[in-house]
Amino acid sequence: MREATLGGTSGAPCGLLRGVELANTFSFLRPNDLVWNYVVDNYLKGNTPVPFDLLFWNGDATNLPGPWYCWYLRHTYLQDELKVPGKLTVCNEPVDLGAIDVPTYIYGSREDHIVPWTAAYSSTALLNNKLRFVLGASGHIAGVINPPAKNKRSHWTNDALPASAHDWLAGAEEHRGSWWPDWMAWLGKQAGAKRAAPTGYGNARFAAIEPAPGRYVKAKA
Repeated sequence: MREATLGGTSGAPCGLLRGVELANTFSFLRPNDLVWNYVVDNYLKGNTPVPFDLLFWNGDATNLPGPWYCWYLRHTYLQDELKVPGKLTVCNEPVDLGAIDVPTYIYGSREDHIVPWTAAYSSTALLNNKLRFVLGASGHIAGVINPPAKNKRSHWTNDALPASAHDWLAGAEEHRGSWWPDWMAWLGKQAGAKRAAPTGYGNARFAAIEPAPGRYVKAKA
């Protein structure tokens, strides 16, 4: 149905997937927490929603081109073809995840309803070179946005990468607090020497256009 209304199949005009549609889809993956909780508290009880900074991030939806969105869902989700070397092409180049030869830090959130952590762990079987997998507590947003200063939640590490995600967790060690310090330590081992930050933006060839974040993020479709 979405391919017919958005994707331009069967000669139909191409459409645009509105960001609010995508946001609603994600919310209804956890309807009790992300939909009905607010219906009851706000609509039925008449309470004003409590300010919550992460909800602003969650509400910053992005409009997507319909044909791209339909292609993405069909080939990478429904048919699960991204994991097959050379099955998909981008700009006429066959995609082979196993050919990516760089150290990779893979993160998953334990209660993530959009990217189940076991699915994130499956990336360890598709990528090569130095891999590190770390599991954080909480969900899709709060698990990632977890500054160390708050000393909230916990994370799990295990240097071994067995085939099974549950075997990895069985051998993992839990650490109190944010996963960010582990990530920073890993980045430090992969990075070169530190350099001072530039004092200005742009260069002789590419001048700065305007202050961040730029006009395009404020444009409405």
